[in-house]
Amino acid sequence: MTQVSAVRRREVIDALRRGTVPRAGLDLFAVGLDRFAGALDDQIAAVGKGGSAFHAIRGEYGAGKTFFARWLGERAKRAGLAAAEIQISETETPLHRLETVYRRLTERLTTATHPAGALRPIVDLWFYTLEEEVLDAGEAAEDDAPGLARAVDELMERRLASVARTTPAFAAALRGYRKAREDGDTATAEALIAWLGGQRSVSAAARRAAGVRGDLDHFGALGFLQGLLTVLRDCGHPGLLVVLDETETLQRVRGDVREKGLNALRQLLDEIDGGRFPGLFLVITGTPAFFDGRQGVQRLAPLAQRLATDFTTDPRFDSPRAVQLRLTGFDLPKLGELGRNVRDLYAAGASARVPEKVDDPYIADLAAAVTGGLGGKVGVAPRVFLRKLVADVLDRVDEFPDFDPRRDYALTVSSNELTEAERNAAGDVHLDLP
Repeated sequence: MTQVSAVRRREVIDALRRGTVPRAGLDLFAVGLDRFAGALDDQIAAVGKGGSAFHAIRGEYGAGKTFFARWLGERAKRAGLAAAEIQISETETPLHRLETVYRRLTERLTTATHPAGALRPIVDLWFYTLEEEVLDAGEAAEDDAPGLARAVDELMERRLASVARTTPAFAAALRGYRKAREDGDTATAEALIAWLGGQRSVSAAARRAAGVRGDLDHFGALGFLQGLLTVLRDCGHPGLLVVLDETETLQRVRGDVREKGLNALRQLLDEIDGGRFPGLFLVITGTPAFFDGRQGVQRLAPLAQRLATDFTTDPRFDSPRAVQLRLTGFDLPKLGELGRNVRDLYAAGASARVPEKVDDPYIADLAAAVTGGLGGKVGVAPRVFLRKLVADVLDRVDEFPDFDPRRDYALTVSSNELTEAERNAAGDVHLDLP
Protein backbone atom coordinates (compact mmCIF):
# COMPACT_ATOMS: atom_id res chain seq x y z
CA MET A 1 0.00 0.00 0.00
CA THR A 2 1.12 3.58 -0.72
CA GLN A 3 2.77 5.32 2.22
CA VAL A 4 0.04 7.05 4.24
CA SER A 5 0.54 9.56 7.05
CA ALA A 6 -0.56 8.55 10.53
CA VAL A 7 -2.98 11.51 10.69
CA ARG A 8 -4.67 10.61 7.41
CA ARG A 9 -4.91 6.96 8.37
CA ARG A 10 -6.38 7.78 11.77
CA GLU A 11 -9.03 10.10 10.28
CA VAL A 12 -10.23 7.36 7.93
CA ILE A 13 -10.23 4.61 10.55
CA ASP A 14 -11.98 6.82 13.12
CA ALA A 15 -14.80 7.58 10.67
CA LEU A 16 -15.26 3.90 9.80
CA ARG A 17 -15.29 3.04 13.50
CA ARG A 18 -18.19 5.49 13.92
CA GLY A 19 -20.00 4.03 10.94
CA THR A 20 -19.69 7.14 8.77
CA VAL A 21 -18.17 7.91 5.37
CA PRO A 22 -14.74 9.55 5.87
CA ARG A 23 -14.41 13.12 4.66
CA ALA A 24 -11.06 12.37 3.04
CA GLY A 25 -8.74 9.50 2.19
CA LEU A 26 -11.35 7.56 0.23
CA ASP A 27 -8.87 6.72 -2.50
CA LEU A 28 -7.07 4.55 0.07
CA PHE A 29 -9.75 1.88 0.05
CA ALA A 30 -12.21 2.67 -2.77
CA VAL A 31 -13.52 -0.34 -4.69
CA GLY A 32 -15.05 -0.36 -8.17
CA LEU A 33 -14.63 3.33 -9.01
CA ASP A 34 -11.64 3.09 -11.34
CA ARG A 35 -13.91 2.81 -14.37
CA PHE A 36 -15.19 6.36 -13.73
CA ALA A 37 -11.86 7.99 -12.90
CA GLY A 38 -10.54 8.82 -16.37
CA ALA A 39 -13.72 10.43 -17.70
CA LEU A 40 -14.34 12.40 -14.50
CA ASP A 41 -10.75 13.64 -14.37
CA ASP A 42 -11.18 14.87 -17.94
CA GLN A 43 -14.29 16.78 -16.91
CA ILE A 44 -12.57 18.24 -13.86
CA ALA A 45 -9.79 19.45 -16.16
CA ALA A 46 -12.33 20.98 -18.57
CA VAL A 47 -14.12 22.74 -15.70
CA GLY A 48 -10.76 24.08 -14.53
CA LYS A 49 -10.33 25.69 -17.95
CA GLY A 50 -13.63 27.56 -17.78
CA GLY A 51 -16.08 24.86 -18.79
CA SER A 52 -18.96 23.46 -16.76
CA ALA A 53 -20.27 19.97 -16.15
CA PHE A 54 -23.16 18.04 -14.66
CA HIS A 55 -23.72 14.45 -13.58
CA ALA A 56 -26.52 12.59 -11.84
CA ILE A 57 -25.37 9.67 -9.70
CA ARG A 58 -27.99 6.93 -9.31
CA GLY A 59 -27.93 3.98 -6.98
CA GLU A 60 -30.02 2.16 -4.42
CA TYR A 61 -29.42 2.66 -0.73
CA GLY A 62 -25.98 1.28 0.13
CA ALA A 63 -24.67 1.52 -3.44
CA GLY A 64 -22.15 4.14 -2.30
CA LYS A 65 -23.53 7.44 -3.63
CA THR A 66 -22.19 9.54 -0.76
CA PHE A 67 -18.88 7.68 -0.90
CA PHE A 68 -18.69 8.34 -4.66
CA ALA A 69 -19.45 12.05 -4.16
CA ARG A 70 -16.70 12.47 -1.56
CA TRP A 71 -14.26 10.45 -3.64
CA LEU A 72 -14.99 12.79 -6.56
CA GLY A 73 -14.59 15.78 -4.25
CA GLU A 74 -11.12 14.63 -3.28
CA ARG A 75 -10.12 14.31 -6.92
CA ALA A 76 -11.50 17.78 -7.65
CA LYS A 77 -9.60 19.37 -4.75
CA ARG A 78 -6.37 17.70 -5.82
CA ALA A 79 -6.86 19.46 -9.16
CA GLY A 80 -7.22 22.80 -7.35
CA LEU A 81 -11.00 23.11 -7.34
CA ALA A 82 -13.06 23.99 -4.28
CA ALA A 83 -15.86 21.63 -3.25
CA ALA A 84 -19.07 21.61 -1.24
CA GLU A 85 -21.37 18.73 -0.33
CA ILE A 86 -24.98 19.62 0.51
CA GLN A 87 -27.60 17.27 1.92
CA ILE A 88 -30.99 18.07 0.43
CA SER A 89 -33.66 17.97 3.12
CA GLU A 90 -37.28 19.08 3.33
CA THR A 91 -36.70 21.05 6.53
CA GLU A 92 -33.01 22.01 6.54
CA THR A 93 -32.17 22.49 2.85
CA PRO A 94 -35.20 22.39 0.54
CA LEU A 95 -34.04 22.34 -3.07
CA HIS A 96 -36.56 24.94 -4.23
CA ARG A 97 -35.03 27.54 -1.92
CA LEU A 98 -31.80 28.25 -3.76
CA GLU A 99 -30.88 30.91 -1.21
CA THR A 100 -30.76 28.15 1.43
CA VAL A 101 -28.82 25.86 -0.91
CA TYR A 102 -26.29 28.66 -1.47
CA ARG A 103 -26.01 29.25 2.30
CA ARG A 104 -25.29 25.55 2.90
CA LEU A 105 -22.77 25.66 0.04
CA THR A 106 -20.76 28.42 1.69
CA GLU A 107 -21.01 26.74 5.10
CA ARG A 108 -19.57 23.53 3.65
CA LEU A 109 -17.09 25.11 1.24
CA THR A 110 -13.72 23.34 1.34
CA THR A 111 -10.42 23.37 -0.50
CA ALA A 112 -7.33 21.19 -0.36
CA THR A 113 -5.85 23.53 2.26
CA HIS A 114 -9.05 24.42 4.13
CA PRO A 115 -11.10 21.33 5.05
CA ALA A 116 -13.84 23.53 6.54
CA GLY A 117 -14.96 27.16 6.63
CA ALA A 118 -13.13 28.15 3.46
CA LEU A 119 -15.20 31.21 2.47
CA ARG A 120 -13.33 33.84 4.44
CA PRO A 121 -9.82 32.53 3.60
CA ILE A 122 -10.83 32.46 -0.07
CA VAL A 123 -12.05 36.08 0.01
CA ASP A 124 -8.93 37.21 1.86
CA LEU A 125 -6.74 35.39 -0.65
CA TRP A 126 -8.66 37.04 -3.47
CA PHE A 127 -7.95 40.53 -2.20
CA TYR A 128 -4.30 39.63 -1.64
CA THR A 129 -4.12 38.35 -5.24
CA LEU A 130 -5.64 41.58 -6.56
CA GLU A 131 -3.12 43.63 -4.59
CA GLU A 132 -0.25 41.57 -5.98
CA GLU A 133 -1.54 42.07 -9.53
CA VAL A 134 -1.78 45.83 -9.02
CA LEU A 135 1.75 46.00 -7.59
CA ASP A 136 3.20 43.78 -10.31
CA ALA A 137 1.60 45.95 -12.98
CA GLY A 138 3.07 49.09 -11.40
CA GLU A 139 -0.38 50.69 -11.03
CA ALA A 140 0.38 51.72 -7.44
CA ALA A 141 3.28 51.74 -5.03
CA GLU A 142 3.29 49.49 -1.97
CA ASP A 143 3.75 52.46 0.37
CA ASP A 144 0.88 54.42 -1.24
CA ALA A 145 -2.02 53.00 0.74
CA PRO A 146 -4.76 55.25 -0.74
CA GLY A 147 -3.50 54.68 -4.29
CA LEU A 148 -3.21 50.93 -3.74
CA ALA A 149 -6.72 50.74 -2.31
CA ARG A 150 -8.09 52.73 -5.23
CA ALA A 151 -6.32 50.54 -7.81
CA VAL A 152 -7.51 47.35 -6.12
CA ASP A 153 -11.09 48.67 -6.11
CA GLU A 154 -10.87 49.41 -9.82
CA LEU A 155 -9.48 45.96 -10.57
CA MET A 156 -12.18 44.37 -8.41
CA GLU A 157 -14.88 46.23 -10.30
CA ARG A 158 -13.52 44.99 -13.63
CA ARG A 159 -13.39 41.38 -12.40
CA LEU A 160 -16.92 41.52 -11.04
CA ALA A 161 -18.42 43.55 -13.89
CA SER A 162 -20.58 40.74 -15.25
CA VAL A 163 -21.79 39.81 -11.77
CA ALA A 164 -22.46 43.42 -10.76
CA ARG A 165 -24.82 43.87 -13.71
CA THR A 166 -27.24 41.34 -12.22
CA THR A 167 -26.18 41.18 -8.54
CA PRO A 168 -24.56 44.48 -7.55
CA ALA A 169 -24.95 43.63 -3.86
CA PHE A 170 -22.25 40.93 -4.10
CA ALA A 171 -19.63 43.44 -5.26
CA ALA A 172 -20.85 46.01 -2.74
CA ALA A 173 -20.49 43.55 0.14
CA LEU A 174 -16.96 42.67 -0.96
CA ARG A 175 -16.02 46.35 -1.03
CA GLY A 176 -17.57 46.83 2.39
CA TYR A 177 -15.73 43.82 3.81
CA ARG A 178 -12.39 45.08 2.52
CA LYS A 179 -12.94 48.57 3.92
CA ALA A 180 -14.02 47.21 7.32
CA ARG A 181 -10.97 45.01 7.47
CA GLU A 182 -8.65 47.89 6.60
CA ASP A 183 -10.36 50.07 9.23
CA GLY A 184 -9.91 47.35 11.85
CA ASP A 185 -13.68 46.99 12.20
CA THR A 186 -13.73 43.25 12.87
CA ALA A 187 -17.42 43.05 13.76
CA THR A 188 -18.52 44.64 10.48
CA ALA A 189 -16.08 42.52 8.46
CA GLU A 190 -17.38 39.32 10.07
CA ALA A 191 -20.97 40.37 9.49
CA LEU A 192 -20.36 41.09 5.81
CA ILE A 193 -18.60 37.77 5.25
CA ALA A 194 -21.67 36.12 6.80
CA TRP A 195 -23.91 38.15 4.48
CA LEU A 196 -21.81 37.12 1.46
CA GLY A 197 -22.36 33.55 2.61
CA GLY A 198 -26.13 34.03 2.52
CA GLN A 199 -26.55 34.06 6.29
CA ARG A 200 -29.61 35.71 7.78
CA SER A 201 -29.87 38.09 10.72
CA VAL A 202 -26.84 40.15 9.75
CA SER A 203 -26.84 43.46 11.61
CA ALA A 204 -28.46 46.39 9.87
CA ALA A 205 -25.45 48.57 10.74
CA ALA A 206 -23.07 46.27 8.87
CA ARG A 207 -25.34 46.17 5.84
CA ARG A 208 -25.65 49.96 5.83
CA ALA A 209 -21.87 50.27 5.98
CA ALA A 210 -21.61 48.26 2.76
CA GLY A 211 -24.65 49.82 1.12
CA VAL A 212 -26.60 46.56 0.95
CA ARG A 213 -29.94 45.64 2.45
CA GLY A 214 -32.27 42.75 3.01
CA ASP A 215 -31.49 39.04 2.89
CA LEU A 216 -30.48 36.90 -0.04
CA ASP A 217 -33.41 35.59 -2.10
CA HIS A 218 -33.87 32.74 -4.59
CA PHE A 219 -32.78 34.73 -7.65
CA GLY A 220 -29.99 36.58 -5.91
CA ALA A 221 -28.48 33.21 -4.94
CA LEU A 222 -27.65 32.48 -8.57
CA GLY A 223 -25.85 35.81 -8.87
CA PHE A 224 -23.94 35.16 -5.65
CA LEU A 225 -22.88 31.76 -6.97
CA GLN A 226 -21.63 33.45 -10.13
CA GLY A 227 -19.67 35.92 -8.02
CA LEU A 228 -18.19 33.17 -5.87
CA LEU A 229 -16.97 31.35 -8.98
CA THR A 230 -15.26 34.55 -10.13
CA VAL A 231 -13.53 35.00 -6.78
CA LEU A 232 -12.44 31.36 -6.72
CA ARG A 233 -11.00 31.54 -10.21
CA ASP A 234 -9.03 34.70 -9.51
CA CYS A 235 -7.39 33.33 -6.36
CA GLY A 236 -6.18 30.07 -7.86
CA HIS A 237 -9.18 27.75 -7.58
CA PRO A 238 -10.31 27.35 -11.18
CA GLY A 239 -13.64 25.72 -10.38
CA LEU A 240 -16.14 24.48 -7.82
CA LEU A 241 -17.64 21.02 -7.39
CA VAL A 242 -21.11 21.18 -5.81
CA VAL A 243 -22.76 17.93 -4.73
CA LEU A 244 -26.49 17.92 -3.99
CA ASP A 245 -26.83 14.66 -2.08
CA GLU A 246 -30.06 12.76 -1.39
CA THR A 247 -32.22 14.61 -3.92
CA GLU A 248 -34.62 11.66 -3.70
CA THR A 249 -36.06 13.32 -0.59
CA LEU A 250 -38.14 15.39 -3.05
CA GLN A 251 -40.36 12.33 -3.49
CA ARG A 252 -41.54 12.61 0.10
CA VAL A 253 -42.51 16.28 0.22
CA ARG A 254 -45.81 18.00 -0.51
CA GLY A 255 -46.72 18.06 -4.19
CA ASP A 256 -46.29 21.79 -4.76
CA VAL A 257 -42.93 21.77 -2.94
CA ARG A 258 -41.78 18.85 -5.09
CA GLU A 259 -42.69 20.71 -8.27
CA LYS A 260 -40.77 23.78 -7.12
CA GLY A 261 -37.73 21.67 -6.25
CA LEU A 262 -37.70 19.90 -9.62
CA ASN A 263 -38.10 23.24 -11.39
CA ALA A 264 -35.20 24.71 -9.41
CA LEU A 265 -33.02 21.82 -10.56
CA ARG A 266 -34.12 22.36 -14.16
CA GLN A 267 -33.30 26.05 -13.80
CA LEU A 268 -29.79 25.24 -12.55
CA LEU A 269 -29.19 22.91 -15.51
CA ASP A 270 -30.47 25.55 -17.94
CA GLU A 271 -28.09 28.12 -16.46
CA ILE A 272 -25.17 25.69 -16.68
CA ASP A 273 -25.99 24.89 -20.31
CA GLY A 274 -26.33 28.60 -21.02
CA GLY A 275 -22.77 29.25 -19.85
CA ARG A 276 -23.66 31.37 -16.82
CA PHE A 277 -21.46 29.35 -14.45
CA PRO A 278 -18.02 28.73 -15.97
CA GLY A 279 -16.06 26.60 -13.54
CA LEU A 280 -19.08 24.86 -11.97
CA PHE A 281 -19.29 21.06 -11.76
CA LEU A 282 -22.72 20.16 -10.40
CA VAL A 283 -23.47 16.63 -9.20
CA ILE A 284 -26.74 15.31 -7.80
CA THR A 285 -27.36 11.91 -6.25
CA GLY A 286 -30.57 9.94 -6.05
CA THR A 287 -32.18 6.52 -6.15
CA PRO A 288 -33.44 4.90 -9.38
CA ALA A 289 -36.99 5.53 -8.14
CA PHE A 290 -36.28 9.26 -8.04
CA PHE A 291 -35.00 9.34 -11.61
CA ASP A 292 -37.52 6.89 -13.09
CA GLY A 293 -40.63 7.12 -10.89
CA ARG A 294 -43.67 9.33 -11.18
CA GLN A 295 -42.94 11.09 -7.88
CA GLY A 296 -39.53 12.25 -9.06
CA VAL A 297 -37.83 13.54 -12.19
CA GLN A 298 -40.50 12.15 -14.51
CA ARG A 299 -43.01 14.69 -13.15
CA LEU A 300 -41.17 17.45 -15.04
CA ALA A 301 -40.79 16.47 -18.69
CA PRO A 302 -38.00 18.97 -19.59
CA LEU A 303 -35.90 17.72 -16.67
CA ALA A 304 -36.61 14.06 -17.48
CA GLN A 305 -35.47 14.66 -21.05
CA ARG A 306 -32.21 16.21 -19.89
CA LEU A 307 -31.44 13.31 -17.56
CA ALA A 308 -32.57 10.51 -19.88
CA THR A 309 -29.95 7.73 -20.03
CA ASP A 310 -30.21 4.22 -21.50
CA PHE A 311 -29.71 1.58 -18.82
CA THR A 312 -31.05 -1.39 -20.78
CA THR A 313 -27.58 -2.74 -21.50
CA ASP A 314 -25.30 -4.70 -19.16
CA PRO A 315 -23.87 -2.34 -16.48
CA ARG A 316 -20.39 -3.33 -17.68
CA PHE A 317 -21.04 -1.20 -20.76
CA ASP A 318 -22.30 1.93 -18.99
CA SER A 319 -20.49 4.98 -20.32
CA PRO A 320 -18.73 7.06 -17.64
CA ARG A 321 -19.49 10.08 -19.83
CA ALA A 322 -23.28 9.66 -19.61
CA VAL A 323 -25.37 12.27 -17.83
CA GLN A 324 -26.46 9.61 -15.33
CA LEU A 325 -23.86 7.33 -13.79
CA ARG A 326 -25.16 4.05 -12.38
CA LEU A 327 -23.66 2.62 -9.20
CA THR A 328 -24.40 -1.07 -9.05
CA GLY A 329 -23.46 -1.46 -5.41
CA PHE A 330 -21.61 -4.29 -3.73
CA ASP A 331 -21.52 -8.03 -4.14
CA LEU A 332 -19.65 -10.33 -1.77
CA PRO A 333 -16.36 -10.27 -3.73
CA LYS A 334 -16.38 -6.45 -3.72
CA LEU A 335 -17.26 -6.38 -0.04
CA GLY A 336 -14.35 -8.70 0.67
CA GLU A 337 -12.01 -6.50 -1.37
CA LEU A 338 -13.23 -3.45 0.57
CA GLY A 339 -12.55 -5.24 3.85
CA ARG A 340 -9.04 -6.25 2.78
CA ASN A 341 -8.23 -2.68 1.76
CA VAL A 342 -9.36 -1.36 5.14
CA ARG A 343 -7.50 -4.13 6.97
CA ASP A 344 -4.29 -3.27 5.12
CA LEU A 345 -4.74 0.43 5.86
CA TYR A 346 -5.30 -0.31 9.55
CA ALA A 347 -2.37 -2.75 9.70
CA ALA A 348 0.06 -0.12 8.41
CA GLY A 349 -0.09 1.54 11.82
CA ALA A 350 -0.90 -1.40 14.07
CA SER A 351 0.46 -4.62 15.56
CA ALA A 352 1.77 -7.37 13.31
CA ARG A 353 -1.03 -9.53 14.76
CA VAL A 354 -3.60 -7.69 12.62
CA PRO A 355 -2.80 -9.22 9.20
CA GLU A 356 -2.07 -12.58 10.83
CA LYS A 357 -5.34 -12.98 12.71
CA VAL A 358 -7.58 -11.00 10.35
CA ASP A 359 -6.55 -12.80 7.20
CA ASP A 360 -8.34 -12.85 3.85
CA PRO A 361 -10.49 -15.93 4.60
CA TYR A 362 -11.66 -14.39 7.89
CA ILE A 363 -12.66 -11.16 6.13
CA ALA A 364 -14.63 -13.17 3.55
CA ASP A 365 -16.40 -15.00 6.40
CA LEU A 366 -17.21 -11.76 8.19
CA ALA A 367 -18.58 -10.18 4.99
CA ALA A 368 -20.81 -13.20 4.39
CA ALA A 369 -22.02 -13.21 8.01
CA VAL A 370 -22.88 -9.50 8.06
CA THR A 371 -24.67 -9.84 4.75
CA GLY A 372 -26.63 -12.81 6.03
CA GLY A 373 -27.61 -10.84 9.09
CA LEU A 374 -29.10 -8.16 6.84
CA GLY A 375 -31.38 -10.46 4.93
CA GLY A 376 -28.74 -11.37 2.37
CA LYS A 377 -28.86 -7.86 0.89
CA VAL A 378 -25.24 -7.00 0.22
CA GLY A 379 -26.19 -3.48 -0.82
CA VAL A 380 -27.05 -2.41 2.72
CA ALA A 381 -24.08 -4.17 4.34
CA PRO A 382 -20.94 -2.01 3.68
CA ARG A 383 -21.40 0.50 6.50
CA VAL A 384 -22.23 -2.15 9.08
CA PHE A 385 -19.52 -4.48 7.82
CA LEU A 386 -16.78 -1.84 8.04
CA ARG A 387 -17.88 -0.69 11.47
CA LYS A 388 -17.85 -4.26 12.78
CA LEU A 389 -14.51 -4.97 11.12
CA VAL A 390 -12.80 -1.92 12.63
CA ALA A 391 -14.47 -1.53 16.04
CA ASP A 392 -15.17 -5.16 16.95
CA VAL A 393 -12.35 -7.04 15.27
CA LEU A 394 -9.33 -4.95 14.25
CA ASP A 395 -9.30 -2.81 17.40
CA ARG A 396 -9.47 -5.87 19.65
CA VAL A 397 -6.78 -7.76 17.76
CA ASP A 398 -4.53 -4.71 17.99
CA GLU A 399 -5.21 -4.09 21.69
CA PHE A 400 -5.32 -7.62 23.13
CA PRO A 401 -2.52 -10.08 22.26
CA ASP A 402 -4.64 -13.13 23.13
CA PHE A 403 -7.77 -12.07 21.21
CA ASP A 404 -8.62 -14.45 18.36
CA PRO A 405 -11.63 -13.24 16.36
CA ARG A 406 -12.56 -16.76 15.24
CA ARG A 407 -12.62 -18.00 18.81
CA ASP A 408 -13.57 -14.93 20.85
CA TYR A 409 -15.95 -12.94 18.65
CA ALA A 410 -19.55 -13.77 17.77
CA LEU A 411 -21.09 -11.30 15.35
CA THR A 412 -24.25 -9.61 16.60
CA VAL A 413 -26.23 -7.12 14.54
CA SER A 414 -28.98 -5.45 16.55
CA SER A 415 -31.65 -3.08 15.34
CA ASN A 416 -30.51 -0.16 17.49
CA GLU A 417 -27.22 0.12 15.55
CA LEU A 418 -28.90 0.15 12.15
CA THR A 419 -30.33 3.01 10.16
CA GLU A 420 -33.98 2.91 9.19
CA ALA A 421 -33.16 1.55 5.73
CA GLU A 422 -30.93 -1.14 7.24
CA ARG A 423 -33.61 -2.14 9.74
CA ASN A 424 -35.99 -2.69 6.86
CA ALA A 425 -33.61 -5.37 5.60
CA ALA A 426 -33.13 -7.27 8.86
CA GLY A 427 -34.27 -7.55 12.47
CA ASP A 428 -32.18 -8.56 15.48
CA VAL A 429 -29.78 -11.41 14.67
CA HIS A 430 -27.00 -13.25 16.45
CA LEU A 431 -24.51 -15.09 14.25
CA ASP A 432 -21.38 -17.11 14.97
CA LEU A 433 -18.68 -17.03 12.34
CA PRO A 434 -17.37 -20.34 11.05
